[in-house]
Amino acid sequence: MSLQVENLTVYYQTLKGDVQALEDASFSIADGEIMGLAGESGCGKSTLSRSLIILTEPMKFVAGTVTLDGETLPIADMKAMIPFRFNEVSIIPQYAMSAMNPTRKIGKMVGELIESRGGSYDDIFPELKRRLDLVELSHDVLDLYPLELSGGMKQRMVMVISTLLNPSLLIADEITSALDVSTQKAVAEMLVEFRNRDFVKSMIVVTHDMSILYQIADSIMVMYAGQLSEKAPTQTILKAPRHPYTSMLISSLPEVGVRVSERRLQGIPGNPPMLLDPPAGCRFRERCPFAFDKCLETPLFKEVADDHYVACWKEFETHA
Repeated sequence: MSLQVENLTVYYQTLKGDVQALEDASFSIADGEIMGLAGESGCGKSTLSRSLIILTEPMKFVAGTVTLDGETLPIADMKAMIPFRFNEVSIIPQYAMSAMNPTRKIGKMVGELIESRGGSYDDIFPELKRRLDLVELSHDVLDLYPLELSGGMKQRMVMVISTLLNPSLLIADEITSALDVSTQKAVAEMLVEFRNRDFVKSMIVVTHDMSILYQIADSIMVMYAGQLSEKAPTQTILKAPRHPYTSMLISSLPEVGVRVSERRLQGIPGNPPMLLDPPAGCRFRERCPFAFDKCLETPLFKEVADDHYVACWKEFETHA
């Protein structure tokens, strides 16, 4: 098993109190698996993904363990995590410039990163050129400043930098959100290529765009208001979801070739709860058409079929 997360709980510290952004998350990702992480804005996707690599204030570690390839990651200790970043777990941030120093030429910046991890720029330079070829970037970009690259070029460059040390786990956080459709497709395909070439063992792709996950993800995990709702193989999630939130989320998406007159899109009534003081039990219950008394208790996130995990009392009762 590549990644194992147990009961991970992370809050945000504010003047009004703790925002309970991630509550009791437990899941695993196998070697070679690309897992999509989906849900509405504010559901905890980025909190979960960032917690695995750089847990900084105002984030606050509350509980849980994270194990990667059999070794426990010290995610609550920024200094202790330094040897693991980029070597074992790496991230492609939503905005490429977040990972690039605008005052450094790209080649200089890559060299400083490699040397900070105990490596040699000269030794890794041949592999760097091969990966630039793979993402269709000229070797000349190494003599440019980040601001001289287009948005798509920046994103591809960051993909190369983030995977240059062949990390076990790669986190891609909303990396297609600022790109045009054709570039989105190219970047998504590159993620799969990186996995297929063993540049990374496993991957978490964070996005609100289910169409991207349909193309590249082996499995999808859905979150709602800081809690895990469902995780299953991609086709299962899209064709036979078992959590009411997952079903309503998918039904709210447009389908290619289907006219509005044939099927009008339906949103999810209501709003997500405030996480400063979230409701007891299932956090989706106030918007759920199937809610009943048992939903006042927090449902377990448990396996209901092979590789299919759900946190829903109604589902447990139906298949008891």
